[in-house]
Amino acid sequence: MRSSPKLRPNGWDALVILLVLALAAGGALAVWGGGRTETGPETAVVTIDGQEADRFPPEDLLENPRTYTSNGYTLTVAYGIDYEDPALNTPSPSGKSGLYVTASDCPTQDCVRTGIITRSGQSIVCLPARIIIQLTGAEPEPGAVDAVVG
Repeated sequence: MRSSPKLRPNGWDALVILLVLALAAGGALAVWGGGRTETGPETAVVTIDGQEADRFPPEDLLENPRTYTSNGYTLTVAYGIDYEDPALNTPSPSGKSGLYVTASDCPTQDCVRTGIITRSGQSIVCLPARIIIQLTGAEPEPGAVDAVVG
């Protein structure tokens, strides 16, 4: 009868363990991004049908809201401090200033119901009109969530 082989770690096992640890660390760094932060003033970017149509500081809308038309639909974007949702007639829960769609003639009104956007990375999307309004370029708030997984 043959005896079973002795199972003990060797140099190749250590190499595999080091490779797995290196891949895990590389993946974590890729997701984390090395602590990069967005810099510069906050900017609103309007994209229509995948093409950038407008770029401006949100405060430009304090006096004059802007109207965009695409795909047969029209929507109006404004900047407000004491925002009330025109569709639901309720005050904003955040109480912050930000961009919102005041009116749209699209059938679903999702862009109006999105409410106010106040932070970089947030966006309002009107699918029937194919219009995206996104805030970019501001410093993130201290203690803000970087990413949500799961």
